[in-house]
Amino acid sequence: MILVDTSVWIDYFNGINNWQTDHLDNSLTNDTVLIGDIILAEILQGFDDQSDFNKARIALDSLECISISNKQLALQSAINFRFLRSKGVTIRKTVDMLIGTWCIESGVRLLHRDKDFDRMAKHLPLNIAVDGV
Repeated sequence: MILVDTSVWIDYFNGINNWQTDHLDNSLTNDTVLIGDIILAEILQGFDDQSDFNKARIALDSLECISISNKQLALQSAINFRFLRSKGVTIRKTVDMLIGTWCIESGVRLLHRDKDFDRMAKHLPLNIAVDGV
């Protein structure tokens, strides 16, 4: 099971070939790929063309969509943010902090192309996909 961040989906829908999009392509066939509600919104709001929006919406509809946040997760996300800040690490986006915290709390691996998640994983038990694994 793997949660795929918006950063990878953007590359995937733009036809960019990298190890993350290859991993996503493989996971779509051989693994359970999750999409978060917030991630779904981020992806779909990025489409300018209605036809592309409709195609992406249909493609993503087959994935299990999970709710990223609730009160307890929001509190844990704030705790994690403050911990990271005490280590000199500031995560730029609240949504990334929520996604990372959801993955930690749920024990789900994260596939991403965002350096903030790598910075989180250095100090928190965030399980991130790496090239070749």
